[in-house]
Amino acid sequence: GKTTLTERILFYTEKIRSMHDVRGKDGVGAKMDSMDLERERGITIASAATHCVWADHRISIIDTPGHVDFTIEVERSLRVLDGAVLVLCAVAGVQSQSYTVDRQMRRYSVPRLAFINKCDRTGANPLRVRDQLREDLGLNPVLLQLPMGLEDQFEGVIDLILMKALRFTGPHGERVEAGEIPPELRPRAEAAREEMLDAVSMFSDELTEAILDERVSVALVRQAIRRATVELKLLPVLLGSAYKNKGVQPLLDAVVHYLPDPREVVNEAIDLADEGRRVTLHSDAQLPLVALAFKLEDGRYGQLTYLRVYQGVLERDTTVINARTGKRQRIGRLVRMHADEMEEIDRGGPGEIVAMFGIDCNSGDTFTGGSRQLAMTAMHVPDPVISLSVKATDTEAENRLSKALRRFAKEDPT
Repeated sequence: GKTTLTERILFYTEKIRSMHDVRGKDGVGAKMDSMDLERERGITIASAATHCVWADHRISIIDTPGHVDFTIEVERSLRVLDGAVLVLCAVAGVQSQSYTVDRQMRRYSVPRLAFINKCDRTGANPLRVRDQLREDLGLNPVLLQLPMGLEDQFEGVIDLILMKALRFTGPHGERVEAGEIPPELRPRAEAAREEMLDAVSMFSDELTEAILDERVSVALVRQAIRRATVELKLLPVLLGSAYKNKGVQPLLDAVVHYLPDPREVVNEAIDLADEGRRVTLHSDAQLPLVALAFKLEDGRYGQLTYLRVYQGVLERDTTVINARTGKRQRIGRLVRMHADEMEEIDRGGPGEIVAMFGIDCNSGDTFTGGSRQLAMTAMHVPDPVISLSVKATDTEAENRLSKALRRFAKEDPT
């Protein structure tokens, strides 16, 4: 449900005009699955980057594959992103791949939200999934919503912070209507709110005092949840059904309220000139440039290199230095990606994900402005579990084969 969810996010943030199905039954297919093979099989193979604006906040999104075969795509995305949304199925719950992704998130200390999707399906039980998150993954999940009905009766969600019933109306669920909680669900909602406040107040003395004085405000609750989420002590859990257009807008609100912005995340680089001392980077456009190449694609215009800018500004027609090779390279074209579409830009600031053309480098290379010799740590590449011997039929084929293998190894370090 990750690509379906991303499709809804792009629609509600007005980045795309219409929504399409993942399998491409309508001949178009989801925006983030741009490869023919992805549309044919209904799965994501390569991660795709895009961006959108919600509530005056600019959000960079990478939609990753779910299959273990393409786990490096998740690895590289978590290496460069500041927050994540862990999408779970309300029927299947925590699956084997959830363990892998959880390990990857812990490796890079990524704060996350959980979105329990597919609440409209037969056998959906989000409360069981919440318990699995606690028991199987050892997380501290806290429900911020309750479902109004389940399976084919799934109408919407009850927001436990606002204490409102949210319904999603309009042809594509674009209107969010906040109303009174149905009387039959009120006692359950009040009990769930108490449980939520109790869990969150463990991380905020202010909130504990406010609960005792009975003056709990929405801002205070959100502030406490944000702090605990950024410190990796809490996992806010939201519910919905991306396919049925329910629960996506509150998830976007939660991304803005609870996931960190680039200034709140501690990123470090290694100072190559000072015996590998660690240096803290700051998300500030005035400081010298530090950017990490985290994904390479061999496209029709040559090598496309995806970069995350951590500090300073990356500008077109300027020279950057590759910390690994020491080579100076000039940036000719700089683009911002929207799946397979490109938007030409002149500069990319701290926190942004951009891409550049025609620069020869490897995945995990650091680019700097040249005033300091800094290098970021590369992502973790798991050891291979299968090895094969491939033999070419003749010399010409051998040259082509080694070229292709080099290209593959560059794109996919596994």
